[in-house]
Amino acid sequence: MNDMLLVILLAGRRAVLPAIAVNSVIELTEVTPVPRSAPHVAGLAALRSRPLTLIDCALSLGHDREPTDPRTCRAVVVEHEGHLYGLLVEAADDIVAARSEPSPLGADPGPGWSRIATGRVETEAGALPFLDVAALIAGPDEALAA
Repeated sequence: MNDMLLVILLAGRRAVLPAIAVNSVIELTEVTPVPRSAPHVAGLAALRSRPLTLIDCALSLGHDREPTDPRTCRAVVVEHEGHLYGLLVEAADDIVAARSEPSPLGADPGPGWSRIATGRVETEAGALPFLDVAALIAGPDEALAA
């Protein structure tokens, strides 16, 4: 694997997303709540006159915690099935090269991580979970059942 990866901080842990899937990393100023949406949907924002659905990735993991304040984090902008999403993460640090193909996660990575991580990839930043963008957007199992 010779792909570039974006290193993010999610729920206090570093992980990677495929850089090819990332349109940009932005800071948010205004967020409009969406009534009756799944708990991991933080709201809507506008990006260059297009709607951006914000996904609270920590809540998407299934963590029982307060929702992330979109104004204090970064939104990793991705396009999935023709729609723009902002994946709310604590930080988006760096772009690194993958040094291996994703391999099995190995030991239990913890609640939610086995659902959103397709494997572990070696990088210059160490071995990091390789995240599935679609799984982050879909949210925890509870959101899928609703």
